[in-house]
This record gives sequence, C-alpha cells and structure tokens, in this order.
Amino acid sequence: MRRFIPKTFFNPISLIGAAIAGIALFLGLFLMALDYFSGGGRAYVGIITFIILPMFLIVGLAIALAGMIREWWLHRHARGIEHHFPAINLNDPHHRTVFGFVSILSISFLVVLAFGSFQMYEYTESVEFCGTVCHSVMNPEYTAYLYSPHAKVTCAECHVGSGADYYVKSKLSGAYQVYSVLFHKYSRPIETPVRNLRPAQQTCEQCHWPKHFFAEKKIVNTYFLSDEKNTEWWITLLMRIGGGNNETGPTEGIHWHMNINNRIMYVAVDSQRQIIPWIESRRPDGTIVTYKTNDGSFKDEILSTGETRRMDCIDCHNRPTHIYRPPNQSVNEAMKLNWINPKIPSIKAIALEALSRPYETQEGAMDSIGIFVRDQYVQRYPQIYKTMKRDIDSAISRLQKIYSRNIFPEMRVSWKNYPNNIGHLYSPGCFRCHDDKHVGSNGKVLSRDCNTCHVILAQHLDTDDKLRVSLEGVPYRHPVDIGDAWKEMNCSDCHTGGK
Repeated sequence: MRRFIPKTFFNPISLIGAAIAGIALFLGLFLMALDYFSGGGRAYVGIITFIILPMFLIVGLAIALAGMIREWWLHRHARGIEHHFPAINLNDPHHRTVFGFVSILSISFLVVLAFGSFQMYEYTESVEFCGTVCHSVMNPEYTAYLYSPHAKVTCAECHVGSGADYYVKSKLSGAYQVYSVLFHKYSRPIETPVRNLRPAQQTCEQCHWPKHFFAEKKIVNTYFLSDEKNTEWWITLLMRIGGGNNETGPTEGIHWHMNINNRIMYVAVDSQRQIIPWIESRRPDGTIVTYKTNDGSFKDEILSTGETRRMDCIDCHNRPTHIYRPPNQSVNEAMKLNWINPKIPSIKAIALEALSRPYETQEGAMDSIGIFVRDQYVQRYPQIYKTMKRDIDSAISRLQKIYSRNIFPEMRVSWKNYPNNIGHLYSPGCFRCHDDKHVGSNGKVLSRDCNTCHVILAQHLDTDDKLRVSLEGVPYRHPVDIGDAWKEMNCSDCHTGGK
C-alpha cells in the first residue's frame, strides 16, 4: 500500500483524518443499505446518512490533506530545501503509479460526493424530512397535510418550487428554523401567513390555471342543529366560480379577483391579514378605483405602516393544505355520512362540548372525550345509553379521530388560531372586503349581498313541511329565528366553530 500512497500521508494528523473519513464512509454505506432493505421511512436515519456523515467524510479528508501538506512543508524546511510545489513526472514509474492511484481515488470520491449530494438534496426536499424531523413542532402541519386535498403534492412543490434562487432561500430559512427548534425559539402556534412564501403564480398556478376557471359549481351543505333532535338543515348553493379569459368569455364571478385581467392591491393592518381598510383595483383599460373603509378605521398613515400586497390565490385559499377544521364542520360531515348516528339524542351538542373543552395533551384528550360523552348519556339518557351503546361508542371513536387530526394542545394549534378565508361562516373571509363599508373613489360600495358570489337554489329544515326551491334563487332563511340580525353582522360573530 505504501507504494501507492505518498510518504507525506503517514503522519498522525493525516491518519486521524483518514480514520474519520473511512468510518464516515463505512457508516454511510451501511446505513444506506439498511435504509434500502428496510423500506425507508426513518427520518433521523436519513439525516445521519445524507447530511451528518457526508460532513464528517469531507472534514476527515480535509484533515488528512492538511496533515500531508504540513508534513511536506516540515520535510522541506528541515532539509533546507527551497520551497517548491511537488512536481509530477509521469515518465517516472513511481510517479505514474501514484498519480494513477490518486486519480482513481479522486474520481471515486467525486462520484460518491455527487451521489451523496444528490441524495441530500432529494432527502431535504422530501415530505418525510419536512414533516417528521422536527416531530413535536411540525406534527400539526404534517398531520393536517396527510388528510388534505394536497396529500399527494410534496411540501417543496408549494413552499419552494423550481429554480435555484428559491431553493437557496428555503435552505437559509430552514437553517434558522433548525436553530429555533434546537433552542426553543419557535412560537406556539407557528405564525401564519408565511412571509417568504413564493408567489402563487409560480406554484399554485402550475396546476390550477386561472384562465381555465369558468362557469358555476353546485354545492350542497348539510348542517345539524344543536338541539335534542339534531334537526337537519341543508342548503344548496350555485357558486359563481367565474374566471375565464377574453377567448372563453368575460372575466366574472369569484375568480374575477385573480390577476387574469385585473390587478388588485390591498393593505392589511394585522398580522393575519384579516383587517383590510384600503383596496385598489386596476382594470385592463387602466381605470383605477380605490376603496377605503367608511367606519372611521382608515387613516392615511396606515398605508406606510401596514402590509401592502398584490392579491393572489393565497389571500383567499390561505389554508389549502394545513386545514384545521372547526368541530362544528367536522361533526356535521360525520353525521351527514352516518359515521356518527344523527338519531342519538343531543349528540351534536354533546360532541361539540367534548371537542371544545380544554385539554393539556392529545393523549389526555382521547381519554377525556370518551369519559365525558359516556357520562353525559349515563346521567341524562340512561335508557338511550343501554339501547344505543354501540352507536355511542362508535361516535366517541369518530370524535377522537376528529380531535387528533385538528387540535394539538401541545403546540396550541386549533381552528381558532388559523382563520380560513374561503367562505365566511367561521371567520370573516369574504367579508374582510365585501362588508358594505368599503367605499370606492367612484362612489361604488363593495356589497355583502349573498347573491354576489352564490345563488341559493334550495333550502330545507326538517321542521318545515315545505321545500323551498327556485332556479332564480330563494331568499335566505336562517334556521333559527334571529330576525334580521344576520343581515347586519358577520356569520363568524356567532358561529365560532365550537360549541
């Protein structure tokens, strides 16, 4: 072996460096083989294999090289030889052998380094890395992602996208996030919206192309009231999706807001972009209309202190993946699908109470939900508990699943912390702008009229003996008689999503 290795290599520093590199290489290959044959899925094995061990390999090789340079310098200095860089004479058989050996080693190292670098890049872009490495911190986001409409879309496709510039930005941001986790500097819950998120035109629109949004969409919403009978109430809406372009027709409907032919700017004065006192609309013909709130909340100085944004997909679809559903919504869906039997008396009210109670941990919540629901029926409906025990146990199991997917007390995460801007039932949403309070420079007021975005085709309450249906739309009727209060206040003022 000494025939192929320069004499300067045989010194304590180089040998230590070689030992570090050799151990790192052996462990890396071993863990790669282990991960491959075990089917993968181990986040921390991936971190060690593709990030930590390659760093030790490079450091070990650097130490070995530094030792060789030091040894060469000392050898030259001790013999009083004028300092020159080593000369390579390929006519010398020994030089030729050493050169060939070093070349093969270097090429092999570059191949391994290239492969390892690609594996590191690929791994750090994986869902496994994003969701499971910082488990306690990212568990809410990862769990919500798994049950979202975008569960087959990788995190990097939305949060990073293509191109080297945002890849570098994401890794720099990720480095700070690692620091935050290690030193417990992160907030509970994680703050949103994400400030350095890539523009939606470069991510969302790779799949969802606004120019091809058009026409209308029928939606049927089923609700159950929180009374003893769990009275069913449903409403059918024709959503005016709109969109389009000049070739498919006029740009109208909800997706009129998107930047097809219109440019909309706004100023938000709160961190979650829920309070918007100023809006600017620029039409294709160059017409500019500025809207300001007329309730006294607008002041000119906020234009310099508030956040100014150009409206894009994320301003309405702000929870496209990490969705924390309110208990009311989740229980309604479960009862609609008969996962929770709607014939169990007061199950809607009891379920909401169980899900909305404060718990310290998810594990504690699982036990407490079961105990609370069973106690309610044992005390209030003892006969019902005997005859419908199987249905009640099934309902408890479903409520536990709902809680585990949407509420994370350890990180203080729930639907309360993350308003969803689609719609307006549990958060202001559309009414952030369409509130009858934004007056334009042309005198036009942004209306909160229900028919602006949808038409009510049908509405029915179990207690009614009449089904109200009309293709032209029927007047909205609140399921509980509250007079005209619903016309004057936001839905979210009463509908909190919980009990």
